[in-house]
Amino acid sequence: MRTLVDRAIVYGRMIKFSHSVFALPFALASAAVAAGGRVPWPELPWIVLAMIGARSAAMGFNRLADQAIDARNPRTAGRELPRGVLSRREVWLFVSLSALALVGAAAMLNPLCLLLSPVALLVVLGYSYTKRFTSLSHLVLGLALSIAPVGAWLAVRGRFDLPPVVLALAVLCWVAGFDTIYSCQDVEFDRREGLRSLPALLGIRRALNVARILHVAAVILLAALYARAPLHPVYLAGVAAVAALLVYEHSLVSADDLSRVDAAFFAVNGWIAVGYLAFTILALRLAQGAATP
Repeated sequence: MRTLVDRAIVYGRMIKFSHSVFALPFALASAAVAAGGRVPWPELPWIVLAMIGARSAAMGFNRLADQAIDARNPRTAGRELPRGVLSRREVWLFVSLSALALVGAAAMLNPLCLLLSPVALLVVLGYSYTKRFTSLSHLVLGLALSIAPVGAWLAVRGRFDLPPVVLALAVLCWVAGFDTIYSCQDVEFDRREGLRSLPALLGIRRALNVARILHVAAVILLAALYARAPLHPVYLAGVAAVAALLVYEHSLVSADDLSRVDAAFFAVNGWIAVGYLAFTILALRLAQGAATP
């Protein structure tokens, strides 16, 4: 039993399982809005399983695609594949099972989710190769995570609508912005290896300015959702809190000091995602209460 637990910890560390908090709260927020504020109990377990499956497959595949690159990068050389803690065969099996979990969960939701699950897999897996040919790979990562709120909406409603698209665009800009910040750590390595990123293309200072623009766009899009969904005005307080956290995130890094990038990337963005979910649920509940005579 201990061996199984140890292996589970190794796999969880490989895919940084704790970072699932980035996209999952936005999926749950979208599902809550789609369900009109109620808890979508029949769909909820399958939404969570689909999210975990998609992200696990994407992270495992990324480790396979980047194994040789990670081994040459001092920042990533300690990852499980370069160190030999896991074999490629083990990771391929993990990726396959994770992909099956996504497709299986989609099948349990509705035919449209099942039909679109291969498209979702293509996007989340394909991201791993984009930095080899485009400096806009950060936007592709944002696109991969932006699937979460759209997929959750489809799981509940079974059709496309404007609100999840607005939320998806907000997630795309948010993720692309913080990934641009995170990539500043590898600017010299990326240039040496011929890998593409905005910091490698523009330099760190200009890339950070692009990240700021992306985060301004994310806040505007989050605020725009208020006009498209039955939300109490407290939702806008939540958007203001997100904006404040993004300002704090950018205050932690500069072109001359990247020592606190990890704090900006992990802690602050985790609070943004969880806080946004909490404010959205509160706004839905308060809106329901106000509508009740």
